[in-house]
Amino acid sequence: MSLLQAEVERRGTQIFDLVDRHPESIFSKAGFYQRMMEFSMRDEHFKVQMFRFVDVLASLRRGSDIVQHLDEYFADMRNGYAPLIRTGVSLARIVPIISGKFLRWNVSGMARQFIAGRNPVDVMKTVRKKRRQRIGFTVDLLGEAVVSEEEANEYAARCQELLEHLTRETRGWTDPLGKNAELFPVVNVSVKISALYSQMNPADPADAIAHLAPRLRPILRRAKELGAFINFDMESYAHKNATLELFRMLFTEPEFRDWPHAGIVIQAYLRDAEEDLSDLIAWGRERETRFTVRLVKGAYWDYEKIKSTQNGWVVPVWLQKPESDANFERLTRILLENESIVTSAFGSHNVRSIAHAQALAEELGIDRSRFEFQLLYGMAGPIKRALVEMGYRVREYSPVGELLPGMSYLVRRLLENTSNEGFLRAKFSEHVSAAQLLRDPRDLVNGAVEVAVSAAPVQGFAGDTRAPDFSRNGATPEMPPGDTYKNASLTNFVDPESQEEMRAALRDVRTRFGQKYPLVIDGKEVWTDKLLPSLNPSAPDQVVGLVAEAGIPEAESAVKAARRAFQTWGRTPFEERCQLLERVAAILDRRRFELSAVEVFEVGKAWAEADGDIREAMDFCLFYAHQMRLRGNPRLTQHVLGEESYQHYWPRGVALVIAPWNFPVAILCGMVTAALVTGNTVIMKPAEPSAILGALLMEIFEEAGVPPGVLNCLHGRGSVIGAYLVDHPDVEMIAFTGSREVGLRIWESAGKTRPGQRELKRVVCEMGGKNAVIVDSDADLDETIVDTIYSAFGYQGQKCSACSRLIVLEENYDRVMQRLLAAAASLRVGNPEEPGITVGPVIDQTAYRRIQEIIESGKTEATLAFQATKIPENGYFIPPTIFTGVKPEMTLSQCEIFGPVLSVLKARDLDDAIRIANDTDYALTAGFFSRSPANIERVKAELVAGNVYVNRSCTGAVVGRHPFGGFKMSGGGTKAGGSDYLLNFLVPRAVTENIMRHGFAPEATPEYRAEFLPRR
Repeated sequence: MSLLQAEVERRGTQIFDLVDRHPESIFSKAGFYQRMMEFSMRDEHFKVQMFRFVDVLASLRRGSDIVQHLDEYFADMRNGYAPLIRTGVSLARIVPIISGKFLRWNVSGMARQFIAGRNPVDVMKTVRKKRRQRIGFTVDLLGEAVVSEEEANEYAARCQELLEHLTRETRGWTDPLGKNAELFPVVNVSVKISALYSQMNPADPADAIAHLAPRLRPILRRAKELGAFINFDMESYAHKNATLELFRMLFTEPEFRDWPHAGIVIQAYLRDAEEDLSDLIAWGRERETRFTVRLVKGAYWDYEKIKSTQNGWVVPVWLQKPESDANFERLTRILLENESIVTSAFGSHNVRSIAHAQALAEELGIDRSRFEFQLLYGMAGPIKRALVEMGYRVREYSPVGELLPGMSYLVRRLLENTSNEGFLRAKFSEHVSAAQLLRDPRDLVNGAVEVAVSAAPVQGFAGDTRAPDFSRNGATPEMPPGDTYKNASLTNFVDPESQEEMRAALRDVRTRFGQKYPLVIDGKEVWTDKLLPSLNPSAPDQVVGLVAEAGIPEAESAVKAARRAFQTWGRTPFEERCQLLERVAAILDRRRFELSAVEVFEVGKAWAEADGDIREAMDFCLFYAHQMRLRGNPRLTQHVLGEESYQHYWPRGVALVIAPWNFPVAILCGMVTAALVTGNTVIMKPAEPSAILGALLMEIFEEAGVPPGVLNCLHGRGSVIGAYLVDHPDVEMIAFTGSREVGLRIWESAGKTRPGQRELKRVVCEMGGKNAVIVDSDADLDETIVDTIYSAFGYQGQKCSACSRLIVLEENYDRVMQRLLAAAASLRVGNPEEPGITVGPVIDQTAYRRIQEIIESGKTEATLAFQATKIPENGYFIPPTIFTGVKPEMTLSQCEIFGPVLSVLKARDLDDAIRIANDTDYALTAGFFSRSPANIERVKAELVAGNVYVNRSCTGAVVGRHPFGGFKMSGGGTKAGGSDYLLNFLVPRAVTENIMRHGFAPEATPEYRAEFLPRR
């Protein structure tokens, strides 16, 4: 055992001895709260339901609603407490007003366990009490979930008010420890950076800093005048880099350069925390002024892990608690070894971590008065008391705010208290021994924590000699256990490297403006005497590129080439076809920044939207290859002695793919790859406004090795070559995504049998929507507003899945509208070359005029509640627009607009809301925000849409995860990215053989057999 470990154990034992002199529950409040927590630690299902009930309670206003939710959350309990719970619910129903108040009072008590006060006046009562116990404070304003600049301004004003009040009320107070008090001002305020700007975008830290700095300077200036301390809190990983850069920038400015009373948080559960801390210390030495670091483990572990896993990113946090603990100790050493420039504030309840800091400081000769320990209000009281008795400075992190905005904080604390790995639970609830609790965390991490977790190697795409380096886009190659398909990753624009790659791609693509692209027929470039320009909708005077325009002769040539190629491609082993798709995916990944940049210029997509489109295209390639491998071999229909009968699939023939411009690579690639992997040959016609992207996709397929004639690319006018090819007798199927008007014409025309036609045409027809989102009376408005704004105005509302109608229950209407209008007014509208832009231009002049006409017409039948005013003068920019007073029968409520226009309808109750939502010709997507389990289940069963989304945006379907497509006038019921989508491109075939000879037959027949392939 090392000398340091021995000293850690000695000090840890001393702390435990002091703690045990005043034995106390893990929770400082007894009664209802303690019993609920004890139940939670014994039953995971009860814990989840209880936390969800606590989360919704503050938004419920009637006693009957509270009792109803109690019943919905706990009625299905199947544990030892079930009879008690059911009895409690039954009693609560007798007098719901009284029982509702009782439940609210008890949950408010739970909140008061962790929230030090409702307002500055209230928190002073707590602060005075703690002062008598020789415990200092840092006060944190709750309510960081701002959705608008109006709310951000309110938060800034509350920070100023809190600062003034605390300073005034603590005038004359001195530091409890006395020694080195100049390092530790009495008034200490923690500021949540994300609460000061509603439009923070990880891809655009410069914009965040430009908006945050002006709001922070007055707070810092006043704190400096008052002799107070300001600490920058650290929240989600997405905002970490911007927060660090903001801190360095502000405190390098002449006004604050020599001010030492500023601090920032470092989260030890982050893998890159050590690098961040080292950079901060280097900056501090260059600045030559002391600053403070609050070292914590981190409070968003579950969120970071889930979000990263969903997006295919490297998880930024350590995955085992001992890893975070060990990292905390490494960072402790770095801090203490640099004590000459940085003051340490150790934020932990873990006695091992605390004792390690004490022992290391002693070893380095650092006086105990030159650092402090910070612990959360309402937790670990005995540990605080022990540290005070040992002569250390203790500060309590004291949140202040109302119950509703404080609910997310409360739930985080409840999760922490009941975590299986939590130190407090281990010590105070499960009574784990001191020896166990004081072990070196490095010994608990699968041998050692010093070895970084490295990404496992992945097999490269078939035929690609370069194994794809997904990590460069912030992705992780690990396959989740049990998953059979792994989605491609989104680019993580939190990474500065990804931001710079995108900027470089934009610069490079701009240099290629005006380039010409040919048709491709039978593997050959074909030029015509007509060129079609593709314009930048943000600056219509800029020509992104030009494509050769096909006419009827070129269309006929393409059909003949595809027909000839089908004779070979349709009988090519499916594995070769799958490998082609995987090579395409690898090239898409290699060129994703280039393609994203072209999308920014050609169709006006924001960075993340453009990247998402390329990711979806990659997913279509990989998912359809995966699905074809599942379906490619003939499968036995039944086990019958003496006979074998196999069903398998043949391709249909020549497929015509007509794609839209709004997902210019993804949808085009998805329909093309579905047709190719199933053995069909393809004539692809990209949309005119996104012709350059279609040409680049053709380049990618050629680079991947698609044989001549198997894929042919025709650019041109739909009214000319599109109509000709739809009617052509040698085109066996049409895959179309686009408008209802064109889709219905194709559907009708394909139903007619032409002279010489050998097959009944198959049509995959995916059209638009008039998508509704319903907001229940108990919805989480922080979540609802953010997701609704994104669903309605993301990519300018030019998604077939976009929210076009918002249906709000009457009871909740005023609260929703207040926040919705303020959030819409905060949107950034502009050229999507800038990374933080949410709303860019609509696609072209035709769309611009059509949407403007709809808005003008809408003013005559409804109320224009909001329309943005700050939009660029040049380009096809439509201001985000919201209408209220909309009735279900109005044009605004019935017709697809395909632009940034949102209609808000008021519903009496959920019955009325569902009726309104279902009362259109469309059935594509729909959304519902609620925290009522019963209402959620009802909506899942009754909402008429192909994709129903609950408590999330109604856009952003992920291949394989959310098979996408609608019915009614939204489409024929097909599901792109679904397990059965490929069947639309195939014809089934059964082959039966009598295998009995003279009364003898094999006893077993294999379930699968090799493909039926002709001789070569």
